[in-house]
Amino acid sequence: MIQGIDSRGPLVSVLAAVALAFAAQPALSQGQGQAAPVPQPRIEPQPVVPAQAGPVAPAVAPVIQPLPLTEPQMVWTLGDARALLAVIEKIGAEGLIPADYQPDQLRRAIAAGEGDALDAAASKSFAWLAEDLRDGRTPMDARIQWFAVDPDRAAMPTDRLMAQALETHDVAGVLGGLAPTHPDYQELRAELAATPVAERARRAVIRANLDRWRWLARDLGEVYLLTNVPEFQLRLTVKNRIIRSYRTVVGKPGKTATPQLAETVTAVVFNPTWTVPQSIVRGEGLGPQLLANPGRARREGYKVTKWPDGTISVVQGPGPSNALGLMKIDMPNPHAIYLHDTPSKQYFAHPVRAYSHGCIRTEKAVELGMTMAILGAEMSTDEVRAISNSREYTKVPMTRTFPVYLTYFTMARDIDGIMRQFGDIYGRDKPVLASFDQPRKPKTTQQVSDEPITKLDNPL
Repeated sequence: MIQGIDSRGPLVSVLAAVALAFAAQPALSQGQGQAAPVPQPRIEPQPVVPAQAGPVAPAVAPVIQPLPLTEPQMVWTLGDARALLAVIEKIGAEGLIPADYQPDQLRRAIAAGEGDALDAAASKSFAWLAEDLRDGRTPMDARIQWFAVDPDRAAMPTDRLMAQALETHDVAGVLGGLAPTHPDYQELRAELAATPVAERARRAVIRANLDRWRWLARDLGEVYLLTNVPEFQLRLTVKNRIIRSYRTVVGKPGKTATPQLAETVTAVVFNPTWTVPQSIVRGEGLGPQLLANPGRARREGYKVTKWPDGTISVVQGPGPSNALGLMKIDMPNPHAIYLHDTPSKQYFAHPVRAYSHGCIRTEKAVELGMTMAILGAEMSTDEVRAISNSREYTKVPMTRTFPVYLTYFTMARDIDGIMRQFGDIYGRDKPVLASFDQPRKPKTTQQVSDEPITKLDNPL
């Protein structure tokens, strides 16, 4: 029996549920977690390779000065302007603030009639509202460790949205079409409507989390992985329905907190190796200890190399005691964050599971990896079981890719569908809530946090 899988039952049920979802629709496009005609998969076994000499320097984000977003100006009729004003007056239902979109100025312009003043006022109000519905109101400097690029701005530019609204005379429909498609957004919207105005703190948290959905792509795809860090859960999701959930261990608060990402699963590695970071090899003295005790190095599966300049590199070979466990999901990103197994299964029983150095340790990770290999590389169950049981490093590239989202919701439906408030383990609510108490900031071209990127390559 493969470690991490209790029986054939769970894996078969997961695959059956996903297969039904695929059968319900025509072939899907790559890059959205969707099926496409693909070549036969390549399986790449690789040997243990010693690490390069010397420590790896943290990656540094390029310094790019963000520019103000261009606000288009178009010709408005009184009817379209009145329709826009009606949307603004009710926008509180979406967790946004009507005053941000200058309704008083728009009313005065409407009263004065069609002309340059109406065009300027309505264009500005529409642009600001469309930007916030599409991208979120929260300014980038309040989105701590946010590195998930939202593709909606490029796919639905403001000038195109405004032109469509004016051409169809359907301002409300165009703006309403920017709402996230995930059902949890509508559940939060309903929660906001049901929460009394007097419960200001709760309403503020709901608004912040409604906005977090707008930070992501409007449509997350047909099949994707999503982990909510404060919930300590990972979901395999098909058509926005949870097919399987897995407990997770996430980064410890502080320098090793897990960043928020939107990446792509490119490969599954069975029986991975682990290149031990210099923070452990040198900083914790593991290198000299293993050189002095070859027996321990053999027992624990380490290959130790001392380079001519005195630097020691340590690579842990495949096996149940490997720090990455028996499976790793590759999702290339500059932070070196990935999903992986762990030999320390006891932590999954803890209610608060923030112990890692940033990566996402995943319960029943081998089952998840097998599912990804079967769905993403068109392998048979028997083939992937044989690879997993081989105890040899094997990388299975994906020929059908899947999105993976590392999110941070402190108010959301849990894996059982119950609306809950989760602990703000990294203190990321405070700056978002504070930004809602301040006047709206004009948008810029910046799409991710400008905080330094730290390569978090220690899974322990």
